Amino acid sequence: MENIKKDCFGVLNKVFPMGKDGLREIVPSCFDCIDRKTCLQAAMATKKGLVFRNELIARAPVVGVAARIRRWSEKKEISRLLKQKKGKQI
Repeated sequence: MENIKKDCFGVLNKVFPMGKDGLREIVPSCFDCIDRKTCLQAAMATKKGLVFRNELIARAPVVGVAARIRRWSEKKEISRLLKQKKGKQI
């Protein structure tokens, strides 16, 4: 069987669009798709997905030194990934 991807595969605004309440929601048709996990992972690995992850980290409450270090580490990793994406597009 061929591994044919749909047009929406890995497109953040198609598979994980902003809902009416300002929160991202999974499209109901994605629940029946066999590629939903890899598709969402691919969407979150895009530049828009990385920016979204960065926003989530910034909004999360931080309590204690360990949580601050974990948050700093995650933000640094996302920053590194964004710089890699920028370098590949040039």
